Amino acid sequence: MFGSTTPKRLRDVIREIRSARTAADERAVVNRECATIRDTFKDEDNVYRCRNVAKLLYIHMLGFPAHFGQLECLKLIASPKFTDKRIGYLGANLLLDERQDIHLLVTNSLKNDLSHQTQYIVSLALSTLGNICSTEMSRDLAGEVEKLLKSSNSYVKKKAALCAVRIIKKVPDLMEMFIPACRPLLNEKNHGVLLTAVCLITEMCVLSSDTLTHFRKLVPQLVRLLKNLIMAGYSPEHDVSGVSDPFLQVKILRLLRILGKNDEDASENMNDILAQVATNTETAKNVGNSILYETVLTIMDIKSESGLRVLAVNILGRFLLNNDKNIRYVALNTLLKVVSADYNAVQRHRTTIVDCLKDPDVSIRRRAMELSFALINSNNVRGMMKELLCFLDKCDPEFKGDCCSNIVTAAEKYSPNRRWYIDTVMKVLTTVRLLKSTYN
Repeated sequence: MFGSTTPKRLRDVIREIRSARTAADERAVVNRECATIRDTFKDEDNVYRCRNVAKLLYIHMLGFPAHFGQLECLKLIASPKFTDKRIGYLGANLLLDERQDIHLLVTNSLKNDLSHQTQYIVSLALSTLGNICSTEMSRDLAGEVEKLLKSSNSYVKKKAALCAVRIIKKVPDLMEMFIPACRPLLNEKNHGVLLTAVCLITEMCVLSSDTLTHFRKLVPQLVRLLKNLIMAGYSPEHDVSGVSDPFLQVKILRLLRILGKNDEDASENMNDILAQVATNTETAKNVGNSILYETVLTIMDIKSESGLRVLAVNILGRFLLNNDKNIRYVALNTLLKVVSADYNAVQRHRTTIVDCLKDPDVSIRRRAMELSFALINSNNVRGMMKELLCFLDKCDPEFKGDCCSNIVTAAEKYSPNRRWYIDTVMKVLTTVRLLKSTYN
């Protein structure tokens, strides 16, 4: 019966669902359509399977159950038509995961499509494998993915690199298989391949200390890559607000940070390029600020020169003057982490940090308070206490407990004389008592 009836198009179903006035009406429309789809799935020669699965995926995205379409997705994946495969793989991504045994049935189709002549079908298989692969599937198909990393097609190669990232996360033992293919990827001209290759190497270095040691020899090559990006002229394909491929720059900086940590030779090789990035990057746009922030984190994490560390702290100091509250918060957070290692460099920005105590944003005030207490010493204790007592008087109730205890602790530790210490403690007690009487 249903084989002879043309099912509704996806757009008609969407229009009908959106026109429902109440949640009950919407459920009724969905239940009616699901019943029709179930019946049409019973027809083995269903020429509208692709259309019905597409409607079912839309219904799934609205939060309604659609598990009964899983097998239909597998049938579409097995179809020779690209349009069927596209919807089938989309359905597999949405409806299947490694907790369901049915997902193992797709392994054979994936294996066939990974060796397909059409790059877009190979890409669909790689994307799906990267999303739903289990341990068993990873072991079965890792060899196919490794072959695709050596493909001459850049589009396939970048997809294979991202798929390899998921596979080694799932099964770290398979990492050895992908190591030889990584180095040639860094010689590619295509930025998509470079970006995914850096992501793959980063993941390997995070997962294995032996692999980290192996890849340290790539530092000069990564430095050259970063230098070429900085010196590159305008390229419309990679330019973002006047910066050449900031996404790739950030990923390379992150990998350099991992490779340079606790290694003097690697750190020395990257000192010059980090100084270049820190001084030449445009700060008018957030794109440049993101690169500078990643540069600062790298400088602080590796065994960098003292002058370079001061430069990094000065960049954070400039961030504190930015109009964007997110950038100010990030700067305070980072300064709080590095203050113990670069105390004098952070001290130079004390005035700006204290000004952040008056910021309208509560999270910025909290970080500024914590950093202000970290900067107190015997030389500045009088001025800092004056500012912090003013802050205590006006700050939010949730800050007062921490602020009081830290003021008393700092006063005890750095007080110039006994009388000053007693006066400070009395001011704290008086402020707290007045506040209590106000709230009562």
